[in-house]
Amino acid sequence: MPSFEYSKFDGSKKFSPQSADQLFDKFSEFLMDYGDAVLDSLNDWEDENPDVVEMLVKQGYVSKDRDGTYSVTPKGLKRVENKALESLFQIQNKDKLGRHETEFRGLGQMKTEESKPYEYGDPVSNLNMHETLKNAIYRQGGGSPVSIHEEDLEIFDTEYQTSCATVVLIDMSGSMMHYGKYAAAKRVAMALQGLVRSRYQSDFLQIVGFYTYATAMSERDLLNSAPKQVSIFDPYVSLRVPLDQPPEFVPEHFTNIQAGLQFARRILKRQPAQNQQIICITDGEPTAHIEGREMVLLYPPAEKTARHTLNEVKRCASDGIQISSFALIEDYFYHGLVNFVEQMAIVSKGICATCNAQDMGNMVINSFVKGRKTKARV
Repeated sequence: MPSFEYSKFDGSKKFSPQSADQLFDKFSEFLMDYGDAVLDSLNDWEDENPDVVEMLVKQGYVSKDRDGTYSVTPKGLKRVENKALESLFQIQNKDKLGRHETEFRGLGQMKTEESKPYEYGDPVSNLNMHETLKNAIYRQGGGSPVSIHEEDLEIFDTEYQTSCATVVLIDMSGSMMHYGKYAAAKRVAMALQGLVRSRYQSDFLQIVGFYTYATAMSERDLLNSAPKQVSIFDPYVSLRVPLDQPPEFVPEHFTNIQAGLQFARRILKRQPAQNQQIICITDGEPTAHIEGREMVLLYPPAEKTARHTLNEVKRCASDGIQISSFALIEDYFYHGLVNFVEQMAIVSKGICATCNAQDMGNMVINSFVKGRKTKARV
């Protein structure tokens, strides 16, 4: 048993309360785990710990509207993304995570230490002044003033970087609430958003949550999201739901990878980037699929659902979309899931990996980086 020793406070050690940054970081951890339900609790905090809430508002991390509803501000969202990205970088120090460079040289975003003679049309902003002055001095044999001619000019060379359109599919089915799986998936997705914003501004990234249906999520939607609650507990389920006139109650906790892939394929069709990829994070075999204008819910997982899902995988591959699938494995009951993601990889000629929630971040970020295929400029 731990032991404690108490003594009178003599004032020799200063009391240092948590900063607003530290408070918000702790608060955002709860947001990752439980979604926007945590925002509702701020009203209770306001009564019990008004100073804490006031500090978060003053610092600009959360805001309160006229109806008394709290929300995370853009500043708060950016901090969550940056902290998630920082965390992954610390884990990946040994791997030296890099940019999406290609072997092609030309106008790009990445300046190298090498330089080359200036050619008409090269950006003057990349001028290598040191080499330019050295060329001019060498040409005129020293002395001052130094007269710079066009043939003296040198510019830093740049590496041509491809742009890429990526859709990240995150499983929101009921089982994702266990073992911290959904919170880990959210952190990785938010880290990717921070990575794209800071390093790959020409990229397109969209997060899509899939469950019985599929829906696109903004940065705020993602932060506030949580897995769908299990709403039916029958050991065997076989339901058909009309999409045009659905009933009032439709269980949403099923795993519809097909719907996620369809949604992602439609999004990517509108993107001009030649390099396109889907990153799918799931913890279960598909238990829902679409047939015509009906949603079919089947549990336990059925071969029929797997077949419809793999047909959609094939359509994505035919459109030139690379698919990377990550199966979250937490115990030995996952043989069917492993087999299914392996089938996805075979059909799409993509990649698959099995991992737990803690190791997923490294693997997804590396897949995102390596998934950007190199293409020469025409």
